[in-house]
Amino acid sequence: MIKPLGERVVVKVSEQDMKTASGIVLPDTAKEKPQQGEVVAVGKGKILDSGALAPMDVKKGDTVLFAKYSGNEVKVDGVDYLIIRQSDILAIL
Repeated sequence: MIKPLGERVVVKVSEQDMKTASGIVLPDTAKEKPQQGEVVAVGKGKILDSGALAPMDVKKGDTVLFAKYSGNEVKVDGVDYLIIRQSDILAIL
């Protein structure tokens, strides 16, 4: 498993629907990049200038909404993950 460092978070990205509400099947090129996923691992937090550790706002199991083009995509054991900074997370759903 991936263990993120600092204020980074590992997110398993949610799959996007292959059809629209009216039943039209979308090709891969027409799909938008997903912006939602489940947190699978969390770093310890950001170290502040004072040396103190700022706690993380998200925890393992949270469903989050993140910025569209943020983070780095990685594939581990055939599963796609996104490693993002906590500051790129917009909301907890």
